[in-house]
Amino acid sequence: MKGFTDLEQSKKLAKILPLESADMFLALNGTLPVMSKYIDDGFVTADDTAVPCWSLAALYNILPLPCEIHKQAGDDSIYYYVEYTDKDKYLYTERHKNSVDACVEMIIKLYEINLL
Repeated sequence: MKGFTDLEQSKKLAKILPLESADMFLALNGTLPVMSKYIDDGFVTADDTAVPCWSLAALYNILPLPCEIHKQAGDDSIYYYVEYTDKDKYLYTERHKNSVDACVEMIIKLYEINLL
């Protein structure tokens, strides 16, 4: 189960979300990212390549209340999607194999239409 944003997602989110909303970061030491907590006055590392990263809990806290994460069984797999329903707006993500990817997709959609 994917528990946090990958490097590509983290870079996208770092451009649209407040960095304080990140609860972790990816420090690129060699070929593998390393997770550690993000703190208000900077990163807990001397590595200047650190990129903010979001856990599922942090992503869920960013989504507005009309959003719901759904779990759906499908052809030998479990899929996740996020649905936004509010008055005249209805949005949903594609099905993803993990809830982190579904949340990231919805955050980007909401940002693009100025609902975040």
